[in-house]
Amino acid sequence: MISYLKTKPVLGAIAAALAIGTPAATVTAPTAAVAAQGDLDRAVTALRGISTMKADFTQTDRQGQTVAGKLTLKRPGKIRFQYEDGVPLLLVSNGKSLTLIDYEVNQVQRWPISNSPLGALLDPNRDVKRYGKLVPTTNPDVISVEVKDPNKPEYGVITLIFVPSGSAPGGLQLTNWVALDAQNNRTTVRLRNHKYGVAVPDSTFTYKDPRRSTRRPR
Repeated sequence: MISYLKTKPVLGAIAAALAIGTPAATVTAPTAAVAAQGDLDRAVTALRGISTMKADFTQTDRQGQTVAGKLTLKRPGKIRFQYEDGVPLLLVSNGKSLTLIDYEVNQVQRWPISNSPLGALLDPNRDVKRYGKLVPTTNPDVISVEVKDPNKPEYGVITLIFVPSGSAPGGLQLTNWVALDAQNNRTTVRLRNHKYGVAVPDSTFTYKDPRRSTRRPR
């Protein structure tokens, strides 16, 4: 693990990059061939099929600095990025808003899910079909879906990558995504050790406000 003290500004920025981006405006999905549209439908079906998921993740910025942690997802709209020991950041959604907590400085930042690239993951019915288009890949088994509003590039882009998996809902597994903000800051999140359909209480997506307590929840 890279020293948190040396990379704290970068880590805060790349965590926030996951929480700022795709707007809630209405745009029309690009026209695609029937086969391509079928792949987009498969990707959306795979996302909709996830009731709960846990996975290990690594998060890397454009300079190659990486942190790891545990991701927990529960539809609709809930997600938690629990960073590894030594990184006092937490990114969590309660289904309505994304919150970034920095326990080092007792700071809390919050954004609506609709303003987040992660909206494509948390609410595929709204975002992927409305803003998404397939991106050609060199591997026919890989499905790449780019989600953005072409009329508002300042809100950023997220690209979701899927590969076939018999154990994943819909037969496709989300292996990674790339978020790119308007300042060209790139954040890559890679997933492994996926577990689907596990019991996840709603309390997983709560947090202790550090402005009222200096103790970090575990």
